[in-house]
Amino acid sequence: MKPISDDALRGFVYREARMLDEQRFDEWIDLFTEDGRYWMPVEWQQTDPILTTSLMYEDKLLLRIRAERLKGNRTFSQKPKSRCHHVLQAPQIDRRDDTAEDYVTWTALHYIETRLDTQTLYAAWATHHLVRVEGELRIKLKRVDLVNCDAAFGSIHLFM
Repeated sequence: MKPISDDALRGFVYREARMLDEQRFDEWIDLFTEDGRYWMPVEWQQTDPILTTSLMYEDKLLLRIRAERLKGNRTFSQKPKSRCHHVLQAPQIDRRDDTAEDYVTWTALHYIETRLDTQTLYAAWATHHLVRVEGELRIKLKRVDLVNCDAAFGSIHLFM
């Protein structure tokens, strides 16, 4: 099979952010492998999502449950719904293994979440561990490191 180009890897990251901005959560969750994870560490340079507390460490089932809650009519904390906007720097390709079809990208980003009169800005770095499954790129792990991870936060309602 033809190796995946750097442009295709970058394009994947941009399309994934757009899905989140457009709240196409079901399509976004389908980007994950069956054993994929979404991780937001709570500590600077955290290495273990299991034995150390994380802001989020969710498998595909938990992502689906959270997405369903966001879409629910009885989710009063989301009336009106939160919206988000991603501003990405160009994703960098940190690792590529065309033989194993395993890739890692790193992207600096600003993420804005808004609801009613409140708008919150987060600065972060997103690391995507991508693999090819049946010819398509899929997310094995998405790690979002907040620049100020050790600060006190309000609720983060959506996905970065």
